[in-house]
Amino acid sequence: MNTGAALHSSTGQSRTDRMPMLQLRDVSKLFAGSNDYALHPTSFNIATNEVLVLLGSSGSGKSTLLKLINRLLIPTAGEIFFKRQPISSYDPVLLKRSIGYVFQSIGLFPHLTVAENVSTVPHLQGKNKQQCQSIATKYLALVNLDPKIYAQRLPHELSGGQQQRVGVARALATEADLLLMDEPFGALDSITRDQLQQELLSLKQQLGKTIIFVTHDIFEALTLADRIAVLHQGRLHQLGTKYELVNQPATDFVRDLFKKPLQQLANIAADSSHG
Repeated sequence: MNTGAALHSSTGQSRTDRMPMLQLRDVSKLFAGSNDYALHPTSFNIATNEVLVLLGSSGSGKSTLLKLINRLLIPTAGEIFFKRQPISSYDPVLLKRSIGYVFQSIGLFPHLTVAENVSTVPHLQGKNKQQCQSIATKYLALVNLDPKIYAQRLPHELSGGQQQRVGVARALATEADLLLMDEPFGALDSITRDQLQQELLSLKQQLGKTIIFVTHDIFEALTLADRIAVLHQGRLHQLGTKYELVNQPATDFVRDLFKKPLQQLANIAADSSHG
């Protein structure tokens, strides 16, 4: 399999039946003092209401790509379009407030109540106290945290899974169309993680959000994604559906990435049938 040739043919054009929410055009990132790109020139579209999973190991470029979309980093070259406008034309502060962001460390304000944490952006947007309370109530209920029980608690009074739900609620409270999630469930136990994955899929159906989800977990990617972008050493190896990545791998790396987990599933299925 010719890896080099495949890289140029796997940029993953957006589905034609939906308007792109986000467009990347030859976007790259080279950090000062480095001789190699953290992200080599990359181009693809993300459709409205799509869940796109960025899959790769540490150092693959997936978190760099997420930060470029949110203007936490500035591209070395190329352009990103959000709702068909260059993100460079947006006010950086307003852009960050209009894109929901959830990350593994959660980053809740320890001195604020759960309700105050959830309504942080609405408060910055000028919403009054009653409006903020209403927004917090709405989104806590959506993530299955009863506002009557949890709204006035402080973050340290919650479990890890509950804190992560608050982080998701806070991102949803921006009422943004685009939600960025950087390994949000990585530090949780497997049962809580499975629960939150299913809740995220349910929220996607209810709210019609476009979600870009970063993970290094293949099974999490297969569970959540409409499409998966496989990154390795700063290069996009393939972007496609689960079927395309499993059955039509564009590079040796993609083929090998999915080969072992799929074999494990096949072995489990075989053992179960004999049992």
